Amino acid sequence: MPEIFGETMERVRERTGLLAQAARIDSFIEADGVAHGTRRLRLVNGGGLELELHPDRALDIGHATVDGWPVAWASPTGMTGPDAFEPEGSGWLRTFGGGLLATCGLDTFGVPAEDAGERLGQHGRIGAQRAQITRTEVTDDELIVEGVVRQTRVFGEHLVLRRRITSRIGSDGFRIEDTVTNESYRDQPHMILYHMNLGWPLLGERTRIEIPATRVVPRDPDAEAGFEDREVFGPPTPGFAEQVFTHALPERESRIAVTNPDNGLSFELTIDADQLPWVFQWKMAGQSHYALGIEPANTPNLFGRAAARAAGELPILRPGERTAYALEVRLRRDAVGTDGSASIGVRSKEAS
Repeated sequence: MPEIFGETMERVRERTGLLAQAARIDSFIEADGVAHGTRRLRLVNGGGLELELHPDRALDIGHATVDGWPVAWASPTGMTGPDAFEPEGSGWLRTFGGGLLATCGLDTFGVPAEDAGERLGQHGRIGAQRAQITRTEVTDDELIVEGVVRQTRVFGEHLVLRRRITSRIGSDGFRIEDTVTNESYRDQPHMILYHMNLGWPLLGERTRIEIPATRVVPRDPDAEAGFEDREVFGPPTPGFAEQVFTHALPERESRIAVTNPDNGLSFELTIDADQLPWVFQWKMAGQSHYALGIEPANTPNLFGRAAARAAGELPILRPGERTAYALEVRLRRDAVGTDGSASIGVRSKEAS
């Protein structure tokens, strides 16, 4: 059984009128601003972890905190409603709110492209589709949210994302389990990228980035220039040009870690390389745009669907075929610095 703040569940129930005093799922409707009218769910797991989920943005994750410390980058656009989404060209950037997770796909990601007579915008459409929430529940063990998101059009694709997000009560982590199904009667290109966006105070001058890889490829000359410094984030830099690196993962279970030794904050991601064999690292150490993207994907091609097809790197789902993805995340404030010293707030917890 889980523990909450060092107490067993039985002792917690003796001391509270409702479990919601410590662990709950709150539901909101945004009343103002760029997200007016959209839904938001807040998961409070009784272990210091809080997540904000956005059902009207593919059930993606916005703000995330551990013991009140923010981990995710928030972009200047804010987390807008889906009606503001611009599907053409690079319009995706107009509504890219950052957040801990922005799902990209389901039939393309990367730069805008034209493929098979279809114009495809940057990073696809799925992140602006509304989810049907099928379950929100707090059990004695975990918080559970489930939803269904469809990307479909008449005479076109019919791809269905079924998402389940869980967090064990009292833990320092959560789990995302997705299945994507081709519900059409024709072969369908399927590209997916999990755009996980980290920010200050997790990011700092000495923040370390550990990605196990058999091969690392810089995207362009800017990335080539920063290749030797890719494992340390660095300070905000005027005029910084984004750098992107493609990492080929070496084994079935791969663990990625981002750690700030100066405050003990850390982000740990475990994925199955059989499902998501590549991780893109987006390093953007600019002023205001001070963000690190850790982006697992099912294909190594960042140059759009046409380029992926031409390179033989375009995954295809047959009619009725489905594929599954799982991501485990831990957000901690007890990491050990590179000098071997323990950080503030040292404590040990179960993972999700």
